[in-house]
Amino acid sequence: MVAMDSAARTFHNLIAGEWREPLSGEYLENRNPARRGELIGLFPRSNAEDVELAVAAAAEAYRRWRATPAPRRAELLFRAGQILIENKQSYARDMTREMGKVLLETGGDVQEAIDMLFFMAGEGRRLYGATTPSELPNKACLTARVPLGVAGLITPWNFPMAIPSWKIVPALICGNTVVLKPAEDTPLSAVNFVNALIEAGVPNGVVNLVMGTGPECGAPLAAHPGTRIISFTGSTEVGRQVGQQAARLFKHCNLELGGKNAIIVLDDADLELAVDGALWGAFGTSGQRCTAASRLIVQKGIHGKFVERLTERAARLKVGDGLDPNTQVGPLINQEQLETVERYVEIGRGEGAKLRLGGARMEEGELAQGYFFAPTIFTDCAPEMRIAQEEIFGPVVSVLACEDLESALEIANGVSYGLSASIYTRDVNAAMRAARDLETGIVYINAPTIGAEVHLPFGGTKNTGNGHRESGLATLDVYSEWKTIYVDYSGALQRAQID
Repeated sequence: MVAMDSAARTFHNLIAGEWREPLSGEYLENRNPARRGELIGLFPRSNAEDVELAVAAAAEAYRRWRATPAPRRAELLFRAGQILIENKQSYARDMTREMGKVLLETGGDVQEAIDMLFFMAGEGRRLYGATTPSELPNKACLTARVPLGVAGLITPWNFPMAIPSWKIVPALICGNTVVLKPAEDTPLSAVNFVNALIEAGVPNGVVNLVMGTGPECGAPLAAHPGTRIISFTGSTEVGRQVGQQAARLFKHCNLELGGKNAIIVLDDADLELAVDGALWGAFGTSGQRCTAASRLIVQKGIHGKFVERLTERAARLKVGDGLDPNTQVGPLINQEQLETVERYVEIGRGEGAKLRLGGARMEEGELAQGYFFAPTIFTDCAPEMRIAQEEIFGPVVSVLACEDLESALEIANGVSYGLSASIYTRDVNAAMRAARDLETGIVYINAPTIGAEVHLPFGGTKNTGNGHRESGLATLDVYSEWKTIYVDYSGALQRAQID
């Protein structure tokens, strides 16, 4: 918490089309995780009173927005996508400064938001229901999607524009209004995305933005009786609490939670391709993805060569400021995450895993200014070790040996999460068996565990979520309800199942 600083740019909440100071008068610092001395701006430390105003504004705007024809709503979303294209480079740079990942990745983050806007804009003319014959004469039966009301959206810091787009855009195309609470580590990217929507012509109150911490701002939004939809991406622990609150009020609830994703590498795999995938899956975004490949399950015939090549390649990864075009791995998001990764490295050592590479924060030269941690590889890992069971959310990967496909699948499925998994093999039969038997919502063949596309469902099984999906057409079921309509033009009383 800080007082307002005239030397730093100060941002406000967006409520009912107006940028408003938080009622507390308090602000949070947003600092560059690669250069802690760089203050990006001051952002509101909102509380339940700000949330109350935002939900009221969204509820007021809902009556008009739901009556706006879906193709018209789509036109505004398409225009927002064009605005993002025009500002892609500056938005990517802002994102790198506030959350650390390299410019190529932040450019991809903005592109994902563009893709989602264009994809869902197309759905403005395809919110199809169904017509079906009635069991009675002179009677028509049809279904239609209808919106629910105000959607409360709580998003994380690792994809600070893509994930808000996954939630906001389908909510809007269905006719809902929204209140967004972004992660306090990455509010600027949320401001940029919301600004694009406003510039595109989205009416006042349809999109509202309140910024602050989870306990002070996110929790009141999740619990607010005026929100009919809650969509949360974050930890399994917090997601469980959000789900329980939503259940008490019978809200639609979408939870996208943790992952402990595995890449299986069989003896017949293309070694270099598998190593490429493991490096990208494990160390992209410094391992700070719910789909990060934090377990590598390698068949014994190729295990030695794979570990040797992986270690050699990982040792050459350039760690540094994401704004440097030569950087391949940026910083962790904050001090807390840095300490979490350090703690898990010590847990791994204590469990008897062999530290092959890394294992420490990087503090030489300019790296001392940020939250940098070396790409880390553990070998000689057992499936029951905590480092092979628990989500670390950092550049730490555990290598486990397996005898064959069956044992690989057993190890891969032997965790409480089920988001993403992949297999590298030239055997089509093995690939198809893995696709069938891996207990995850996403499976990749000869590709890493990351790389989702917006027109396909995204989500997982077990403790990864509550069964709903982001992206694709499946997400429309989160943000709409089915209405069944019967039209009887017989002019007489007809009793279904009786007459």
